[in-house]
Amino acid sequence: MKKILLATAIVLFLVLGYLVYQKSLDGQFPTAEITNQNIDQGEVVNSPYSLTIEALRRGNYPGSDIAIEQTLSAGSNYQRYIASYKSEGLKIYALLTVPNGSPPDGGWPAIVFNHGYIRPTDYRTDEKYVAYVDGFARNGYVVIKPDFRGHGDSEGEASGAYGSVGYTIDVLNAVSSIKKLRDPSTSSGRFVVDTNRIGMWGHSMGGYITLRSMVVSQDVKAGVIWAGVVASYGDLLNNWRRPSFSPAPLPSGARRWRQQLTELFGTPQQNPDFWNSISANAYLSDISGPLQLHHGTADVSVPVNFSTKLAEQMQATGKVAELFTYEGDDHNLSANFNLAMERSVEFFDRYLK
Repeated sequence: MKKILLATAIVLFLVLGYLVYQKSLDGQFPTAEITNQNIDQGEVVNSPYSLTIEALRRGNYPGSDIAIEQTLSAGSNYQRYIASYKSEGLKIYALLTVPNGSPPDGGWPAIVFNHGYIRPTDYRTDEKYVAYVDGFARNGYVVIKPDFRGHGDSEGEASGAYGSVGYTIDVLNAVSSIKKLRDPSTSSGRFVVDTNRIGMWGHSMGGYITLRSMVVSQDVKAGVIWAGVVASYGDLLNNWRRPSFSPAPLPSGARRWRQQLTELFGTPQQNPDFWNSISANAYLSDISGPLQLHHGTADVSVPVNFSTKLAEQMQATGKVAELFTYEGDDHNLSANFNLAMERSVEFFDRYLK
């Protein structure tokens, strides 16, 4: 009997202690309300508040005219260039492809192509994702693949995607810039992109950027994501570890986003308002177009359930989402590349052509 009473007392003590602890957290961490106040006061630059979707929506992404830096060898039915544009005053390089011949009435459809994580010092504009870009370019799309700041010859610091908005801002400025593309093969000065037919493709980290861009900007009419980091920040914080991932040579701030945000704002359990405010998944009702998701079940870099959960969230919100999983395939869908590319092109054709 004494043991039962003692056990009961211990349980009550622990429960009471937890309740007291939770009560002590009230008001300890900044909230989404404070975040919005700081946005109104213009205090979001280079601060954690800039990660919020509302802050991104209030940003200005004018892009610039696209400059042709170098003409590369041509593709099967398209031209290839190294181009550049401006993002927050930084010169951002990109791979650009333009179909041969005269554009259709209104211009070519375009795809903004967001690459996954590559060590910035190893990145080369015309060496990565060559087959992926070709898959869209030879099917009648203008493609722009931004290098992101700090990658290759792009100016700025490679600050990482999950604790900084820099890469997302580079992509939003790429969307604005591709609208202004003039035919680089002639001196006619004619615009060659249909501004109402812009899609976005992303792999891994690029999927994270794609999803965020589509809840921020209404200019992106359809998105395709392969093996995307497309979970909420709560899942990224608690349910994502990459044993093979070596983030060097990113600066320490890019590597420590989990620790820094938790120290400032508490955990998702302690401060759900803040963590929801920076999660694109909490804004799916505003997404700019349908999604198609692809993921290998043997992906050891990004869990397949990130994509399955996003598809469920999209459908629960009444939005269009297609999900294809590939049994036993890896992070790059190596065994099913041709099938995944065929499905991706068909999806863009359906919604952009």
